[in-house]
Amino acid sequence: MRRWLAIFLLIFALRGHAHEVRPAYLELTERAPGEFDVLWKVPALGGTPLAGEEIPHEQAVVAPADPNAPKTMPCGCPAPTAAQLSRGVTPIHPSLPKDAVIVAPPRVERIFGAEIKRWTIQVPRGLDGWEVTVHGLQATMVDVLVRVALADGRVVSRVLRPDAPSFVFEKNTAGPAAAGYCRLGLAHILFGIDHLLFVLALVLIVRGVGALVKTITAFTMAHSITLGLATLGYVHVPAAPVEATVALSIVFVASEILRSRRGQPGLTERAPWLVAGMFGLLHGFGFAGALSQVGLPAHDIPLALLFFNIGVEVGQLAFVVVALGAIGALRSVRLPQWAPVLPPYAIGSFAMFWVIERTIAIW
Repeated sequence: MRRWLAIFLLIFALRGHAHEVRPAYLELTERAPGEFDVLWKVPALGGTPLAGEEIPHEQAVVAPADPNAPKTMPCGCPAPTAAQLSRGVTPIHPSLPKDAVIVAPPRVERIFGAEIKRWTIQVPRGLDGWEVTVHGLQATMVDVLVRVALADGRVVSRVLRPDAPSFVFEKNTAGPAAAGYCRLGLAHILFGIDHLLFVLALVLIVRGVGALVKTITAFTMAHSITLGLATLGYVHVPAAPVEATVALSIVFVASEILRSRRGQPGLTERAPWLVAGMFGLLHGFGFAGALSQVGLPAHDIPLALLFFNIGVEVGQLAFVVVALGAIGALRSVRLPQWAPVLPPYAIGSFAMFWVIERTIAIW
């Protein structure tokens, strides 16, 4: 009973991390000298944006000693009211240049998994020296891809992270954010608990280093194919059913581990590379959600795809090495008789919870 209680507590503790961490996207496109179209796209889980609309406000300085002063966030912006929070507004928003003037009212659109806001601004003095920042980003696990396209064809791309939420814009430093895309892929796999549990299940059931290398290679090649097809727009698969089926794939492999423990080898143990390849195609669509929902311009996608995939593979290999090291260390420890079946039961319990949760979300 204590073991099952621990499993269910872990399920609820990991519930918020079962989905991959999706980035936000801030784009400024210069249409005329000093005039920019702004696009702010933010991820949402369960219909609530992680980084919502900008709260209208004046940047007023209030003495901290004033007991009647309105509550403010560290950036000086007013804290959201209870009514705003109930609408999904959170204290996370981009800070535009101080002399920016809004010339076209914001248009807000909500799609599955994201919220999009578009408006137009005029910046008479240009963007040079603008401190690009997203207020409140430090309190999240969300990265923000920033892209500024100037009228002369130059593009400045950067990635903001919770530990580095700002940079100073200089149009002479135009270039791609390759390292940022790589970090995004690394964070995506390391925080995507469902994908990691699938890899862990493969590590637990595959026997021999050679077979494990073939299995992980098949999984890598398969998810790279569908990641590329989905991100480039050749294949379109709804995100909600994909996430539910990804969780179901984990349940399948966990049940295969239990069969193996009982001396009844299943398909995964007999042909692990085949199962890893088939389910890898499915997981690739899940990986693609982190890039395709950002809405990157077409000419940025190949570079983002390449370095994002590199980051995913680095994180995946690092996890496999750590898992093998932990399993090797546990073999030298005397464990209870029931210990070998605890990991597959725990993995299957997590995954079945996600299957139910994600299936309900479809409807």
